[in-house]
Amino acid sequence: MTLTPGPSLPSLFDIEDAVRDLGLGVGASELHGALCGWLAGGGDDSPQWLARVLADDALTAPVAGSVLDRLREVSVAQLEDREFAFDLLVPDDDATLDERSNGVFDWCRGFLGGFGLAAGRHPPLSEEGHEALGDLAKLAAASPEDVGGEEDEKALAEIEEFVRVAALLLHGDCAMGPRHRRQLH
Repeated sequence: MTLTPGPSLPSLFDIEDAVRDLGLGVGASELHGALCGWLAGGGDDSPQWLARVLADDALTAPVAGSVLDRLREVSVAQLEDREFAFDLLVPDDDATLDERSNGVFDWCRGFLGGFGLAAGRHPPLSEEGHEALGDLAKLAAASPEDVGGEEDEKALAEIEEFVRVAALLLHGDCAMGPRHRRQLH
């Protein structure tokens, strides 16, 4: 049996262009993190996502089929994917270690903001979810160091994998879990 790859995220550059065109004041990685945090926290999958995620009612919904609309569609599909095909929108391996690290930390900052908006003060988290959220908060407060050896490359890869799994865990706790409980009743 061959698995077909799920939908892929729009490019970081395309999202950066859309963000710049709208004058949003966040980068592409932070915006994707905020969207994923919103969805993981139980926020609704709505065309109005941009205004909700950035807590700015003046923002209009992205045009259907636009790069920002595709970002939402693919993010929803990836978070719901049973094969765990969830990706972070961060700079790729062609970028410097510093740029990639900043991208991951920005993604975490966005995730925490979106998650807090959707999940509120007391989200229904498992023990692992509480721990993952705390670790994401530590990463959001981090900044890269000016080093760049092979050990740092490995560490960043491990951090990215942790962030990916933590986001899926939190999505399971706050979005999937309540949805499954409602289906049982």
